[in-house]
Amino acid sequence: MEKSIDALIAKAGVLIEALPYIRTFAGKTFVIKYGGHAMVSEELKKSVALDIILLKFIGINPIVVHGGGTEITTLMDKLGKKASFVDGLRITDKETMELVEMVLVGKVNKEIVSLINRHGGKAVGLSGKDSNLFLAKKRPPIQVVKDGVEETVDLGYVGDVVEISPGVINTLSEHGYIPVISSVGVSMEGEGLNINADHVAGELAAALKAEKLIVLTDVEGIFSDPKDPGTLISSLNRHKVREMIISGEISTGMIPKVEACVRALNNNVAATHIIDGRTSHSMLLEIFTDTGIGTMVI
Repeated sequence: MEKSIDALIAKAGVLIEALPYIRTFAGKTFVIKYGGHAMVSEELKKSVALDIILLKFIGINPIVVHGGGTEITTLMDKLGKKASFVDGLRITDKETMELVEMVLVGKVNKEIVSLINRHGGKAVGLSGKDSNLFLAKKRPPIQVVKDGVEETVDLGYVGDVVEISPGVINTLSEHGYIPVISSVGVSMEGEGLNINADHVAGELAAALKAEKLIVLTDVEGIFSDPKDPGTLISSLNRHKVREMIISGEISTGMIPKVEACVRALNNNVAATHIIDGRTSHSMLLEIFTDTGIGTMVI
């Protein structure tokens, strides 16, 4: 009986620790970039869904942005189409763009919406094409060095956000819904464009004047030495980020994530977090505990 009471007191202690954070963030908007292993494991999918629902019920407005790179690559493999990347961005020809829309809008988005609804939330799925939410333009060809030789690479139907029209998001959020948005944009000509989901999340957090941008990924955060798990950086100044990219401390798929954080911070988002989506309830641990578990970029 004594052990049982002690366990209950410990649970109460967790709630008390969370109280000042709940009070501070009530009524604020959090943009959550959902991706990585948290989108693959059934147990982690449920964990993320419950975290998002809890945020909504305590008065925070969660806005979910997702990609689906693993699912896109899996489908491309099945169809015998090789996936190619440059600086973490998928080279997207017209056929690949059709596959991207099929996977992100038709499959992944609906799965996330269904999951949140099944566990008691009210989610609505959107893409950047809905209400011209993400107006984008094609990214121009880029210069890369391969085997010591500089060459020009055309990324195809890869886009950069030009303008965000958040009215539909605000309307849904104000009426108790959780918007779940796939990272497909639309050009002025009506073409679908594949936009990196990290970049979309950063731009959206800026447009919504969000309190936080939270990026779920497959690592614990940013390390000063990526090979040494003991060098996790709990807090990182945005001005240090560019230096770490140039030095190679931040590389490949982490680059779009930190760029999204910097973009959001430069547009008055209060704080950004890169956290490990492989840890159950990682969002709650980062947001509502004194220590946190990931890297806060400030």
